[in-house]
Amino acid sequence: MLVHICCSVDSHYFLQKIQKEYPDEKIIGFFYDPNIHPYSEYQLRLLDVKYSCVKLGIELLEGEYDINSWLKVVKGLEKEPEKANRGTVCFDKRLEVTVKQSLKLGHHLFTTTLLMSPLKSQEKLKKIGDTLANQYNLEFVFKDYRSGNGSQLQSQEVKLNHLYRQNYCGCIYALKKQRNEQNK
Repeated sequence: MLVHICCSVDSHYFLQKIQKEYPDEKIIGFFYDPNIHPYSEYQLRLLDVKYSCVKLGIELLEGEYDINSWLKVVKGLEKEPEKANRGTVCFDKRLEVTVKQSLKLGHHLFTTTLLMSPLKSQEKLKKIGDTLANQYNLEFVFKDYRSGNGSQLQSQEVKLNHLYRQNYCGCIYALKKQRNEQNK
């Protein structure tokens, strides 16, 4: 199973759960996040994801960092809030690249750790995942590990493993909004 990874905060607990639920499945992480800005933030998140995957014994692949193509895809959506159309387009792009990587590797299952983020719409992610799965004849693994006490357990794992907790989704527009709100 190829697991798109956005960050270690959302992935560490999610990957543990996937490993337990799919013990016979080879889990491979795929860090593909061309939306993250600045590049130093991208590198910081990647380094933390590598640390997490090593701890969990999960192979990690890194996708291409191509912020210019991402900026073209979201052009015109710069002022959209999180959970709106820019996020949907961003999910579409990242999950489609994940699906293509799954096909290249010969995996028939794929999922995303974006499902763990309380700031992301699980409904949108499910719809995108299911659409891509149908289009490419794969299976999207939808898991709601946030429900129940999942978010609290996720937080505990983040603290226990000293994972980097970022304070914005990663894109330049969310960073700009955050800085404007902080008068920076």
